[in-house]
Amino acid sequence: MKFIRVNMTDKSVQVEDVPQAYQGLGGRCLTSSLVNDEVPAMCDPLGPENKLVFAPGLLSGTSMVNTGRLSVGTKSPLTGGIKESNAGGTAPLALAKFGITAIIVEGQGQKGDLSLLRIDENGDASLVDGNAHKMARTYELVEKLLGEYGEKNSVLCIGPAGEHLVSSASIQSSDTDNRPCRAAGRGGVGAVMGAKGLKAMVIDRSGKAGDPLADKDAFNAASKVFAKAVQEDIFAGQILPAQGTAAVVGIVNSVGAFPSLNATQGVLEGWENISGDKMAEVITERGGETTHSGCSRCVVNCSNVYVDEKGKYVTSSLEYETIWSTGGMCGISDLDAIARMDFLCDDIGLDTMNTGVAMAVAMDAGYKSFGDKQAAIDMLEDIAKGNEMGLLLGNGPGAVGKHFNHKRIPVVKNQAIAAYDPRGIQGMGVTYATSPMGADHTAGNVLGENLADFGGPLNPLKPDGQMEASRTAQFVNAMLDSVGLCILAATALASPEAMEALITMVNAKLGTQIGPDELAGIGMKTIQVELEFNRKAGFTAADDRLPQFFKEEALSPHNEVFLVSDEDLDNTFSMLGK
Repeated sequence: MKFIRVNMTDKSVQVEDVPQAYQGLGGRCLTSSLVNDEVPAMCDPLGPENKLVFAPGLLSGTSMVNTGRLSVGTKSPLTGGIKESNAGGTAPLALAKFGITAIIVEGQGQKGDLSLLRIDENGDASLVDGNAHKMARTYELVEKLLGEYGEKNSVLCIGPAGEHLVSSASIQSSDTDNRPCRAAGRGGVGAVMGAKGLKAMVIDRSGKAGDPLADKDAFNAASKVFAKAVQEDIFAGQILPAQGTAAVVGIVNSVGAFPSLNATQGVLEGWENISGDKMAEVITERGGETTHSGCSRCVVNCSNVYVDEKGKYVTSSLEYETIWSTGGMCGISDLDAIARMDFLCDDIGLDTMNTGVAMAVAMDAGYKSFGDKQAAIDMLEDIAKGNEMGLLLGNGPGAVGKHFNHKRIPVVKNQAIAAYDPRGIQGMGVTYATSPMGADHTAGNVLGENLADFGGPLNPLKPDGQMEASRTAQFVNAMLDSVGLCILAATALASPEAMEALITMVNAKLGTQIGPDELAGIGMKTIQVELEFNRKAGFTAADDRLPQFFKEEALSPHNEVFLVSDEDLDNTFSMLGK
């Protein structure tokens, strides 16, 4: 177990044992704890006082399935608060196999100077000159880096958006096919990496010095039980391998909660053309892959490989949130155009969600027309160029709305909402409003609790029970991000055997004897430190609110507004002393 501290100011790299206070922590709990302890809450997110922390999950690097997850923590240049952005790919396992608990990037390089962080076959870290890669897009960059260092390496990198320091910039992570199509997308983490002067990390994948297990036999036995539960789960084992997260397009449209045309409608006309069924049909006809594993240790295989009419690679993986943001929000129902935009966002290094919503706000304000595919693609290219309009769009929907003096800006804490309208699924509005991260679907998704198709007991159009459902989901998801379990495999935890297996594996890793309450406590502790940071950064209850238009503009087809009271929002985390 070790921390690697990378000082970009003096180009030094130091290795230290994990301090006692952080032992037993991983993923989001670790990144948020380090950021809260070491980053001045009022600092400039793009200045030298901010830090960028990379931490595999607690169980990443073990035999447990679907633990190829990496948390990236920092103070967000988008929200001004704490941020954990989560990515898959192969880098998390590569880091964990060297016993690297966290990489902490601090200080700041000279303006315009770029470096690469190399972690070699011995697990030794060093900074090397990266100036030859200035403004390189991520696909070209990864190809060159793997050509130099070898294909058995993982890459974490930024594209032009990160170098332009726009607050929608992502950090791209290479997948099992060595393509930079996984992303720590949200919150502008790529801009922080760009401000530090770090273009990429190149991590050798041959490590064999991962953290020891306190009880290897117990861990491996429980790991097999959990893997079986994931594969037998209907959602994780059947629906996701067939259609990926795009399977949700039809379900959310059917309940009128698919924010379309900049959240002015709850159903997209022509949604059938971008549904999971349609996507699988197109991919199959063209010879692509509907079922694909993009992340280490994955048995869900929710990824896909989307190809054009000639069978040529376009993107991987085309997911629900991207189909919504660059499709539904922009009035575009053409899968080929959406796939092209997904590739461009990965290549330029952009959060598809924040960027798609920024384009939708621009369209709603009259800058371009809804449904104009070429205009949307041109806007992405503007961001890559870093011209005046590109910088505006790259800084997200809040910046675009302010520029055009437009009233309909679907953000919370300046971060774009996700693909569930809070008027159509009220509990998602609670999560958007109260998550320390800003509007975020992975912070506490309550789709299952609200939809009859998933056996949900709540009425999605009513406020009753929504605050409690969101709170529980936020605690659970913070725990999952900390142990390093992909949330798409976590549906299996509805099985008592799977939950017991997870607890057994945590204990077998750490040599502890925690129970369900202590496991849940990991999520509670994580959110508690995140709320503490945000309070120090000046956040108040006024920041835990949805934009007013969600309360005033009824959403078709059910013609509802957001109904959860401010009192419920303020009480969401009251037990944490908020």
